Amino acid sequence: MAPRVVIPIDQNWEFRQADKQDAQFLPVSQFPTNVHLDLQHHGQIPDAFIGKNELAVQWVGEAQWTYRTTFAAQPVATGAKAVLAFDGLDTFATVVLNGTTILETDNMFIPERVDVTSVLKEQNELTIHFDSAFLRGCKLVEQYPDHKWGCWNGDTSRLAVRKAQYHWGWDWGPTLLTCGPWRPINLEIYDSRLADLHADSVVDKSLSRANVTVTATVEGKADRVRIDISLEGKPVASETADASSGSATVSFLVDSPALWYPIRYGKQPLYQVSAMLLSGDEEVDTLSKRIGLRRAELIQRPLQDQPGTSFFFEINNIPVYCGGSDWIPADNFIPRISRERYYDWVRLVAEGNQFMIRVWGGGIYEEQAFYDACDEMGILVWQDFMFGCGNYPAWPALLASIDREARENVRLLRHHPSIVIWAGNNEDYQYQESENLTYDFANKDAESWLRTDFPARYIYEKVLADACADLVPSTFYHPGSPWGAGLNTRDATVGDIHQWNVWHGTQEKWQNFDQLVGRFVSEFGMQAFPSVKTIDAYLPLGKDDPDRYPQSSTVDFHNKAEGHERRIALYLVENLRYAPDPLEHFVYSTQLMQAECLASAYRLWKREWRGPGREYCGGALVWQTNDCWPVTSWSIADYYLRPKLAYFTVKREMAPVSIGITRREHRHPRDKYTRVNVDVKTQIEVWGSNLTLEDLTVDCVLKAWDVESGEETFSQTVAAGVLLPENRSTEIAALDVPVRQRNAGEEGRTVVAAYLVKDGRQIARYVNWPEPLKYVHLQKPRALRVQLTPDGAAVEISAEVPVKGVALECEDDSVKFDDNLVDIVPGEVVTIGVKGATAETRIETRYLGML
Repeated sequence: MAPRVVIPIDQNWEFRQADKQDAQFLPVSQFPTNVHLDLQHHGQIPDAFIGKNELAVQWVGEAQWTYRTTFAAQPVATGAKAVLAFDGLDTFATVVLNGTTILETDNMFIPERVDVTSVLKEQNELTIHFDSAFLRGCKLVEQYPDHKWGCWNGDTSRLAVRKAQYHWGWDWGPTLLTCGPWRPINLEIYDSRLADLHADSVVDKSLSRANVTVTATVEGKADRVRIDISLEGKPVASETADASSGSATVSFLVDSPALWYPIRYGKQPLYQVSAMLLSGDEEVDTLSKRIGLRRAELIQRPLQDQPGTSFFFEINNIPVYCGGSDWIPADNFIPRISRERYYDWVRLVAEGNQFMIRVWGGGIYEEQAFYDACDEMGILVWQDFMFGCGNYPAWPALLASIDREARENVRLLRHHPSIVIWAGNNEDYQYQESENLTYDFANKDAESWLRTDFPARYIYEKVLADACADLVPSTFYHPGSPWGAGLNTRDATVGDIHQWNVWHGTQEKWQNFDQLVGRFVSEFGMQAFPSVKTIDAYLPLGKDDPDRYPQSSTVDFHNKAEGHERRIALYLVENLRYAPDPLEHFVYSTQLMQAECLASAYRLWKREWRGPGREYCGGALVWQTNDCWPVTSWSIADYYLRPKLAYFTVKREMAPVSIGITRREHRHPRDKYTRVNVDVKTQIEVWGSNLTLEDLTVDCVLKAWDVESGEETFSQTVAAGVLLPENRSTEIAALDVPVRQRNAGEEGRTVVAAYLVKDGRQIARYVNWPEPLKYVHLQKPRALRVQLTPDGAAVEISAEVPVKGVALECEDDSVKFDDNLVDIVPGEVVTIGVKGATAETRIETRYLGML
């Protein structure tokens, strides 16, 4: 029996427009590919990311396209078979091999395998015809008029099509309806093969043992499988099992397993599980996967002193406060996202002190490289199924396709230890509530759900739930995000919530985030402009473009959020003194706004991580990690991986040890009728957050300065020998804002800095300012010192007056700062690590009030 042969079908591809007479075939730009990449490569369309070119390429999504190639194949021996394996076709594809139609697809997310033994020749022509997903979706909407079509973002036709939903446009991305062979195509010739390899591991509560059950699924007549487990090249276990029934299962007991931990809590050892398919003594096929051994639980239990239940993740018995972010596809044209770029993105997340990424339900089941990077760097993954912001239909053929989609993708991804939860959709239950669609949680008759105007409940609570129960029973399945156990999705006491009452909704002040907390906040956010360099890159004439100003039509075009002008203006005008010119200052102002907003959320919500039984908030995932094109959005790093200033404030708030302050004004009338005799107290509350696994004993030092004179008005150790127990936040002090004279207006001009000091060394720092900042009489420092150290490894910053939001900027993108947007107070030097700098490196600064 011959070994399985795999031949990549990645050469000689060409494409043309199928519905245009006399259109010539042209070579593709790369493989895998999509039509926009190929057209742009040949200059037939402009770059859709530049200016308003998105409008000029809309015709591409309504046209039909043909891809074809020729390839040679070796003879197929008697008893063997030839299979064409399509890892991903986007989306409505008709596949013809040597004049015979072998496959028709309608789901971008399903890999397909076709037996072509009877059609294959020595020389072959493979043709794939792609229809318009948009037009096909419109026709499907018309075919099902009884369904109550509706969605947020994009067009309702997307709900009928199993394709990345963001291709229809979103409030952060363009409308670019792609098609093409977006994942690899291979020809396989074999008698027998390993069709799947799955390792199910159960780590004992004691963490001292792990049971690993490995199942290899076999196609063909080969009847034995040898299964090996190794760690860092060293054998751990091995066994050969009978596979005559079509599968082989073996179980191993691993004593003292090397456990996989989230970043900062331990290492990320990955065991190699390998299967070798044997026919007699001959090796026929091999398959291997990397797994991590860990206990992963979602803890939902009653809380002390507050209603509802907790919602937090426990990994290897360690409760983890999941500060992190939400992930969208890193490009509108997925085939050009390299493995290296995925690693760069995940590394940025890891270096930003984040623990979790949520793969959002309007994109794709991501490439293996993304999850590999998360596995290696210890980033937990919340994985949505690909449904978002709408009322999805559920006719029988569509349900069957969704069931296949779910099972195929769970099988593809279930070996990754980083994935700790699967969720059924993004905001579809919120959409149901907003439209008053039928939903009776007490009704458990699943078939009856299909007869309501919210048939998608059957998808989330039956189809996807069953797929996860069958294939990943030890990984928690959550019907949606947000989801509150059948209660209102806005219920902050149970499940997760999306907190959009800052920016959207009631447009609350971000200073009120402590009143907007939930048990787990899986979305919240604030917009900011991207780097000026990113704006210059999308303006057709770059720095010389006449639209190079914040309110221009081109800059507005690169913000897809409805009402963004009003919302950005609202939060700017409530908080900062700013001006639209020059552009650099406006960009800085929006990034400062976003940074202050997000830091406030993390700081205030992490305060509610108060220890066992008091995990009132178990995580916060900011919307969003990244962008799919150069745009003004909620991302904390733009399309080119340039961190916005908020990236650094989030990094500081999620440090292993941090300190927080909030400032509150308390007004107490002396009797119930007076408006004059009112006692006013402005107090600060101070707490420390210790996310390490060791108790810390620290001193808390407070200092205060007059922001106008720079005079230090207070310096005192307000708490000595304070115990900060492991893995929680602890209240430290509450006191009046330290001023020389109460009720004389000094509270509004006093800056307070808090420090945690251990053994004489500062381990945490936070500077609290009177708010709103627009009322503060900020002084321009006469001596703002920003100096690169002689070895080029750090920048030192100091000033003689308090300075808000000093941002470091460098034209050279290879220069990377470890921190940024720092507040400076007199008598202190802030040191920021830097990489890539030389003696010639020019570092510029910007701060609030410099103009």
